[in-house]
Amino acid sequence: MARKEPEKEKTPRVDWAELLRRTFDLDVFACVRCGGRRRVLAYVTAPSGVRCILEHLGLSTRPAKRAPAQGPPQSAWC
Repeated sequence: MARKEPEKEKTPRVDWAELLRRTFDLDVFACVRCGGRRRVLAYVTAPSGVRCILEHLGLSTRPAKRAPAQGPPQSAWC
């Protein structure tokens, strides 16, 4: 008798472009000049590659400063 493997639950995954479209009504793949469709050519994930691109564009390579932690909001009557 063959043993049946339990089916894995599939989680609904939404890519980043779809999330931006749903949240901000922004289609990141629509060209604002010609209305054509853009496509992803590459993903740059190596820190050295990202740093080189940011430096070439004259942008900061340092991460943004984090805001200090805050306690929970207090009601006026407490």
